[in-house]
Amino acid sequence: MRIGLLAMALTASAPAAGQDIAIGELPSSVAAFQEKSIDELQAMIATDAQTSAGITELYIERIKMLDRNGPTLRSVIAVSPDALDQARASDARRKAGRLKGPLDGVPVLIKDNIETRELPTTAGSLALADNWPKRDAPVVAQLRGAGAVILGKTNLSEWANIRSDNSMSGWSAVGGLVKNPYALDRTACGSSSGSGAAVAASLAAVAVGTETDGSVVCPAAMNGLVGLKPTLGLVSRTYVVPISHSQDTPGPMGRSVRDVAILFSAMIGSDPKDAATKSADKYRRDYAAGLSVDGLKGMRIGWWKPEMASDLAARFDRALDELRAAGAVLVEVKQPELKGLGDAEGEVLYTELKDDLATYLATTRAKVRNLADVIAFNEANKALEMPFFGQESFERAQKTRGTRDAEYLGARAKSQRLAGPEGIDAMLKAGDVRLLVTPTYGTPWLSDPAHGDQFVGPSASQLPAVSGYPHLTVPMGLVDGLPAGLSFIGTAYADGLLLQAGYAYEQATRARVAPRYLPSAPADLGPRKLR
Repeated sequence: MRIGLLAMALTASAPAAGQDIAIGELPSSVAAFQEKSIDELQAMIATDAQTSAGITELYIERIKMLDRNGPTLRSVIAVSPDALDQARASDARRKAGRLKGPLDGVPVLIKDNIETRELPTTAGSLALADNWPKRDAPVVAQLRGAGAVILGKTNLSEWANIRSDNSMSGWSAVGGLVKNPYALDRTACGSSSGSGAAVAASLAAVAVGTETDGSVVCPAAMNGLVGLKPTLGLVSRTYVVPISHSQDTPGPMGRSVRDVAILFSAMIGSDPKDAATKSADKYRRDYAAGLSVDGLKGMRIGWWKPEMASDLAARFDRALDELRAAGAVLVEVKQPELKGLGDAEGEVLYTELKDDLATYLATTRAKVRNLADVIAFNEANKALEMPFFGQESFERAQKTRGTRDAEYLGARAKSQRLAGPEGIDAMLKAGDVRLLVTPTYGTPWLSDPAHGDQFVGPSASQLPAVSGYPHLTVPMGLVDGLPAGLSFIGTAYADGLLLQAGYAYEQATRARVAPRYLPSAPADLGPRKLR
């Protein structure tokens, strides 16, 4: 049953045997969709240069030619079997003068831990290959309500990178290893690896990822994209394969701040099945409407420079100069020492994973019903599920004592206090600033099945992830041929402010560079020295 359904899902995105299309050999009709924004797609349709159905068909062709052949990015697990029907329905609405908004007719990719009614939702694991409840997660239902074409499901780090501390980001048993379009031997980061690589490669204009800690902003930064980890509670998590109700959230990813703002605006909404979203409707608005090139003028921004490689540090110094030139008032702030934050976060994630996964699986027809079943499945299918790394994080989570346990409750209170009031809020107050900037991560490391992920340099994701505050990453350009991101971080519900600042920075710098699908980085970087 599992393998049969999986084969059905993959067939839709598999090209005919024997195709091996190089980037320079793409048909002109397919190549024309490189780097197209939502506005450009809408303009093509409005002027009768294209239809939504035609655009959708050509994106499917790009997926066939670049994802399963050519660079073989492996970023898309499956194409929706009714994607063209959805697009034709949009074309009919347009003809009848009943368009639903800026996303109507625009193909959107969805990370494969978010349920869509037309495909299984696997979280990259063969244990969930039969997980096909044939329903939409509320966030997907909202996108359909806005007229978006649900194009397909993207690959991811299996189980959103929670199975093992030694995992290789971007690998799943269902989808294989996602490659970075800038250098095919480098990581696409994770866990929203496929969403990042697919949008970078223009397999869609935008995609939805999810984040618990870094899983939107890291693949966005390392694939040269904009990514927003929203304030927790603005976007529903119902029917999203969970890790932690304290930290999980879907988030939009795109090649520009405006595209991300358009997608984000359609994702926000209260959901009676997700108590965290009870106030979300108050924040529904068009976040793209207020974007301005003057958005940084007079804005006080705090910055700090963590330890990082000298080439990345030089690029960050340049970004600070660019922010000043755009009118920002910069204030250096100190990142406080927050002892015990990592351990407290880990206790929360492992405890909630065990409980939240069982709660989710009870709503499905999957044969695995809890974390213990998943652990047993992986052991029984070791050759397929654990060829590179194990499941020690799952095993640790299985030993936790539940969300009523005093140790868990203490860890949750401590982690949120340290990350929020004593972390981000304290830094904002100390500098009398409205938001913070710092490098998002380092640049992409080599994908290494033997040793797993090799994080080097800064990581800006933990404080906003644990506190539930918003975090936006915007491309700073390339460092030695590899993408790097600049983080904008604020307090709760400052999502619009971050988009405003990120847009002004993006427009002032035009720092994003399209990928070239090189086999490896342009130069041998040698040892990365930290400073």
